[in-house]
Amino acid sequence: MITEPPVREETAPHARVARASGCRCRLVTGILTLAVLVLPPAVPGLVGTDYCGREGFICVKVQRGERWETLVSDPARRDIARRINRMNVQPHAGQRVALPAEGVVPDLLELAPFPKAIAPADANRLAIDQSELAWGAYNAAGRLLRWGPMSGGKAWCQDTGHSCRTRPGCFTLYQMQGANCVSKKFPIGRGGAKMPYCMFYSGGYAIHGSYSVPGRHASHGCVRIFVEDARWLYREFVTVGKTQVWIDQPLAGGGQPTDTPPAPDECGCE
Repeated sequence: MITEPPVREETAPHARVARASGCRCRLVTGILTLAVLVLPPAVPGLVGTDYCGREGFICVKVQRGERWETLVSDPARRDIARRINRMNVQPHAGQRVALPAEGVVPDLLELAPFPKAIAPADANRLAIDQSELAWGAYNAAGRLLRWGPMSGGKAWCQDTGHSCRTRPGCFTLYQMQGANCVSKKFPIGRGGAKMPYCMFYSGGYAIHGSYSVPGRHASHGCVRIFVEDARWLYREFVTVGKTQVWIDQPLAGGGQPTDTPPAPDECGCE
């Protein structure tokens, strides 16, 4: 076996694979090939660089000009990478991100920051945990069907002059719109901010798709999620007047909605 000289993890992609996947490797005509791949164990509830040093994952420092597409060529692994880093925006130079090792495609549900099952209820539930920057969809039987990243309200919004934090509570979805949904309020004075597949649960606050889920809370109070996730919820999961939205609530058992659905003309958020 050829022993390679020490390399920095951030500047040698082939060495990243060799070290992170726990494989034996050999160098053939200048190309690193993998002899053995070790799939990662279930590691629930971790975010981003929490995966550094975990079997089956690597952490790299993003170089100038790198994008998700260049960091991870395989679409399935790229989707996992964006989800464990809780972001669909492009990473910036100098940022450290976690990636699945080459050839490793973890089971997304095994990485969920939510229990796989909770107590059954009369309706399906959408759980949102702001501390985990994540949401989870449970059917009425209490089984976790899907989860993904989210971004909630900022601590302070300069344009409104007050806190925009997303309010905790238990709510019931009362209105939703499709891919052409837009805000009536933001940008202030104009409106029109895109909110594809918006699902309103309290006042002007909605869960909606966004291409700006940055791995931190960044909205005016709405819950931003990946557009493909919002599309799935809209088409496959939510039912107006029935689906419950639990924001920062314990998931063990029941709970009664804490809000009364407002009039539709009150809607509008970013």
